[in-house]
Amino acid sequence: MTTVKVGDILKSKKGSSFPLTVATALALLLLLCVISEGLRLMIVAQGVRDAVQSAVISTVNDSYDDVYHGVREGYSGAYQPFAGDFEESLDYGDIYSRLDQVLGLRQEKGYHVKYAGSTAEFRLSALSVSLDNMTFAPAIPDNSNGLLVDTTIRLEVPVSFGGNFLPPMTINLKVMAKYMPLF
Repeated sequence: MTTVKVGDILKSKKGSSFPLTVATALALLLLLCVISEGLRLMIVAQGVRDAVQSAVISTVNDSYDDVYHGVREGYSGAYQPFAGDFEESLDYGDIYSRLDQVLGLRQEKGYHVKYAGSTAEFRLSALSVSLDNMTFAPAIPDNSNGLLVDTTIRLEVPVSFGGNFLPPMTINLKVMAKYMPLF
């Protein structure tokens, strides 16, 4: 029978890389989780930005029907004939209702929230829409100026990494659209 001394076991080099292998595997797993959560946040932000852009373009198209057909003068602006003159006619549209329809959002407590099951995936708030109309009959028509819609909306996405220790990602998305005559 062989007697094994504890000192001999501790001095032995067998299995010394096992803790390092486990630590490396855990570190790589943690890094993979962080990267996948970052990609999820980027995908959600890009999808919401695309939906807001679609809603803004629809708003510009809604204002198109009010555009005075001054293409022959080389400009376009949202004006309508009124009592022998022209008056500005801007249509702000309803961007929130378009977003609710496209993204499947629900309104609650001043936010428009997207749910994945019973968990909130993201929420939108603080929509700001600015329509910049081109001046009527400018002295020097410039096609680079047109009917411009500038929109800003706040996006909050809960971070699902680290439980409740991390605050949600909050960004302001800015989208611009412009109507310009093609000819």
